[in-house]
Amino acid sequence: MIKSINYSQHEIIKNIISLHIPSGVIDCDPTYSKGNFYNKTEIQIPNYCSDIESKFDYVKEHSSDDIPVLGKTFNSIMFDPPFLATTGKSLDGDANNNIINKRFGVFKNEYQLHSYYISSLKEFYRILKTDGILIFKCQDKISSSKQYISHNFIINEAEKLGFYTLDIFILLAKNRIVADWQVKNQKNARKFHSYFLVFKKTHKKINYIAPIKDQQLSILK
Repeated sequence: MIKSINYSQHEIIKNIISLHIPSGVIDCDPTYSKGNFYNKTEIQIPNYCSDIESKFDYVKEHSSDDIPVLGKTFNSIMFDPPFLATTGKSLDGDANNNIINKRFGVFKNEYQLHSYYISSLKEFYRILKTDGILIFKCQDKISSSKQYISHNFIINEAEKLGFYTLDIFILLAKNRIVADWQVKNQKNARKFHSYFLVFKKTHKKINYIAPIKDQQLSILK
């Protein structure tokens, strides 16, 4: 039985492939980085790998929102973008404070981050074949004392384009990197989970609220 929660991202990826990618191979990863999602024995490296900065000869260099391929090229895409946006304390020179940003990358503000998500989603919709699968890893967060429920935003924007939310997996963490100042000034629960959202490219629109007849409406008054 495949469950929606797991402590291993590799298990989640294998489960997504098992359920939703018949070929058994993810076609494209435009945020490949060091390729930590993959290994030769369990999860095959995608045929098309790219990132802003290439760390390997086989990884092409370009942004995920401008992929130089024809439309309807891929059956599946893995996307693991940055989730941080800040100009605050976590960018100072202290190693403990800056470690998260060095590891994951950071945008200057939420507008830039969310605009990047939207432009990448549009590009993925262009290059995916009909019924193609997009795996979008994301994380909710607190920034400047504001709550950002990023997975809701991403789902809403994806469904506006015509993606269908096929599955949601939750990755649980036993430990998190936390800066000293964040512990001392904590005002919200520390998030120990992230998401793997699975979208399917389709032209179907999801109607969450069915039309209410006049008789039903009168009962609700």
